[in-house]
Order: sequence, then C-alpha cells, then structure tokens
Amino acid sequence: MKNESPAFGCVALIGKYQSAEVAESLRALAHWLSESGREVLIEQASAEVLPDDRFEVADFDTLGRRAKLAVVVGGDGSLISAARKLAPHDVPLVGINQGRLGFLTDVARSNMLAAMESLMQGQFRPERRALMQASVLREETEVFSAFAFNDVVISKGDLGRMIEFEMRVNDEFVYSQRSDGLIVSTPTGSTAYSLSANGPILHPSLGGMLIVPLCPHALSSRPIVLGDSAVLKVRLFSRHDARAHFDGQEHCNLQGDDVLRIERSPYRVTLLHPPGYSYFSMLREKLRWSEAPKEV
Repeated sequence: MKNESPAFGCVALIGKYQSAEVAESLRALAHWLSESGREVLIEQASAEVLPDDRFEVADFDTLGRRAKLAVVVGGDGSLISAARKLAPHDVPLVGINQGRLGFLTDVARSNMLAAMESLMQGQFRPERRALMQASVLREETEVFSAFAFNDVVISKGDLGRMIEFEMRVNDEFVYSQRSDGLIVSTPTGSTAYSLSANGPILHPSLGGMLIVPLCPHALSSRPIVLGDSAVLKVRLFSRHDARAHFDGQEHCNLQGDDVLRIERSPYRVTLLHPPGYSYFSMLREKLRWSEAPKEV
C-alpha cells in the first residue's frame, strides 16, 4: 500500500454510474470526509450525478497518483471496475454495498459513516488479492490486453456453435477441447461465473488460476487449479471465431489461430475489510448456507 497511516489524507469517491441512490451516498461521504479535514476527489463519471463545486473532479489516472484510499459505492461490478484501473497505483479500496449480493462490497450503506470512522482510526483489515493480466496475440503481435480481477471468459461467437481450442500451461500441451467456451478465474472470481459453471470455491488467500470448461463436449473435462507462476495459452483453432471477455467489462473478438495468454499480474488489489469481517461468514450469508428450512 502507498500509505501505512490510517489518516488517508486524500480520499477518492467512486460510484455506480447514473444512480440517484448512489449520488445520495456519495454526497454524504464527501461532506463527512471534507468536514473531517480530508481532501476529497470525485471520479469523473461519478461526478455527473453529484454536481457539487466544493469537490475536485478527477480521472482515474489522477486518482491513482493522488488518492491514498478509494471508496467505491455500488455493487461488486463497480468495485471490480475501480480495482482494475487503480491496481497499478496500489490504492486500497473499500466497498459500500448498494448492489445485490455484494461479495466484495462488504460495508452496508446504513452503516457507512460509522464504518468510515472506524477506517480512519485504522480499524480495518487489509487483504491482498491476486489480479490476472491477459493479452491477445495475432500472428505473434499483441492486439489487445487487459487486467481481470474476477475472470477471463472465452465464449462462442455470433454463430452460437461450439468452439475448438488447445490449451497449454508453461508451453506444455494440456488438451484440445470442444465446448461452449472456457472460464479462467482468480480465487476472487471463483464465487462468480465460475461457481455457476460448477467450479470450486477457492479461498482468496490462494494465488494461481482456476480453469473451468463451459459445457464441454467430453464429460471427462473437469476444472483445473493452476499455480501462481503458471502461464496459460489458449489457441483458437483456425475454423472458429470466438470472443474473450474480461470481467464482463471489456471484450475482444478472436479469430482463428489467435492466442490468448493469461498469467498472474505483478500488481495486486488491496481490499479493506471492516472489523469482524469473515470470509466464511460472508459465504454463509451470500450463499445462504445453513439456512433454516422454510415452512410450507
């Protein structure tokens, strides 16, 4: 982290776009932080719902250079978007949940000011999480690159039929596969799309990547967990087109013989959790484990 002090003298506020509820929370946070003597930066697109000349508006590059903390108001998608853009700057993030499930945004909106008070007193616990970096190679030339905090998904293109590809790990051939696609997930993303495709849940303290086939033609195709240092290469066979999605926020159309290269990024994402946070407690709540049976 850039700043080990709990003071966080400059705080960036980032909100889900075009949301009146988020604007209300951003306004309350901005005024609270300003009154506590901290510099407040409002992310450029978020500022469109918060017309207040008291606070400086800044793009993500400026936020990365100046902010010591980023507070994201919205759902997990909003936090993932901010994490991908701020990871190279090592700005820690805390999420205020105004979405639905909220696996990553673990501060309730109703408790946000009390949580911010605890945070400023240094009572939040930092957690470092893995980030992937991916690139698309076409005739050995990089034509696209992106980070992924949750997952990279290769899916069938507009024709809607199965695609065929080969997979290599550290340049060693693993298999060829016909399927609807492939999910390459971080441990953080193991509770997202990967989970709905019957992938396992990986504790976020782990590194590496999780490989989950999407509706494979061969029933023997199963998820694989790769280590921290693994470099994955997926080559699309020449008679197929496909599409690669990065956290569901960016995409690139793939052509036959394109290679998608995925590895762990040298950057990591720092999340700040409130006092009492427990990963397993979060899973019980979000996935409704051990829920009492409903009366008929």
